[in-house]
Amino acid sequence: MSLAKTLTVIEALDSALVSGQTIVDLFEEFREVGVTVQVTAVSGEAGSTEFIKIVVPGLCGKQGGGCSKTLGIIGRLGGVGARPSRIGIVSDADGAVAAIAAALKLAHMRSQGDLLAGDVIVTTHICPNAPSFPNRPVDFMGSPVAMDVANTHEVLAEMDAILSIDTTKGNRIINHKGFAISPTVKGGYILQVAEDLLRIMEVASGRAPVTFPVTMQDITPYGNGLPHLNSILQPSTCTAAPVVGVAITTESMVPGCATGASHEVDIANVVKFSVEIAKEFGAGTCDFYNAVHYARLVELYGELTHFQGLEAPTRASLEAIY
Repeated sequence: MSLAKTLTVIEALDSALVSGQTIVDLFEEFREVGVTVQVTAVSGEAGSTEFIKIVVPGLCGKQGGGCSKTLGIIGRLGGVGARPSRIGIVSDADGAVAAIAAALKLAHMRSQGDLLAGDVIVTTHICPNAPSFPNRPVDFMGSPVAMDVANTHEVLAEMDAILSIDTTKGNRIINHKGFAISPTVKGGYILQVAEDLLRIMEVASGRAPVTFPVTMQDITPYGNGLPHLNSILQPSTCTAAPVVGVAITTESMVPGCATGASHEVDIANVVKFSVEIAKEFGAGTCDFYNAVHYARLVELYGELTHFQGLEAPTRASLEAIY
């Protein structure tokens, strides 16, 4: 069950000694059914981390030469810990916990003969001593590496659609305990909230679906001097695939560097949601956006991919578009 996998991952990550090898060990028993774990160590100005890539192959997935679509699940975070200033797993770790627990559940399903149609690729990173910094209304977690570096390792070309899971508690925008999803973001456009995802969300949670607003600046790259809700939609800045943010939320404002702030049942619900989407997306029964509507938007108003970059478009390029 999703809760059991969530508890297993939390216990594994709640350690000053956690590393990429910890994740490799978690998945060791699933190597014989084709599940792979890759660890890449990366250093930055603020420290180092280890990026994780977990691949759970599908029955008709591209890894095996099939044509079923590949779902990407990204666990967004600055770090799983903020040592030495904080002892223990931090709230910011929830995205990594959910992503890894979803991979663990899918791997266990595969070992029990329940094969999905398409491949699922899960990426995140493990850093037990990430920096934190003052921010209003609550302190933020930093990252040992820059956002463009994180995107390079976490947003992969094989991903046909992406769920970006991130703790999103340090704001006054979402006042709901549980989780919420964003509208679909693709190519600089903020599209409608996907009906299929709303359907799956209400079934998996047993409650009415909850969504959160997204602004244009939220889907622009970090480093442009503009505030962002958090990093949940940063994957959309470097891919043509549709991206949906899955925010793990609270009613109160909780700093990302707070310990004792992870709510296991809420994370487990996100795991269930992600697993159910993985089942349907590869099978072709779940769409992240309406392709006809998107094509009409581009036909009427042009490409908005310049919102995915740091450089503003020139007047000449805008005239060429419009």
